[in-house]
Amino acid sequence: MDRTSIYDELSRVERDVVAGERQLAEQERLVLDSKKEGRNTVSAEKELERLRECQRLRDQDRQRLLSLLQP
Repeated sequence: MDRTSIYDELSRVERDVVAGERQLAEQERLVLDSKKEGRNTVSAEKELERLRECQRLRDQDRQRLLSLLQP
């Protein structure tokens, strides 16, 4: 993979990371609001954990790409 391709992919991953952070914040807020209202949060908490795992994978991908750019 050439450097231009790596930078292109890194740019895409960075956008995904930002979007993922936004999704995580929204889901965390949903869980907290649901708890405050006394609603069942099992499915919302499962979704939150799924989103966290996806974010971990995106972070790993970003780190992998950054390491390819190291001299």
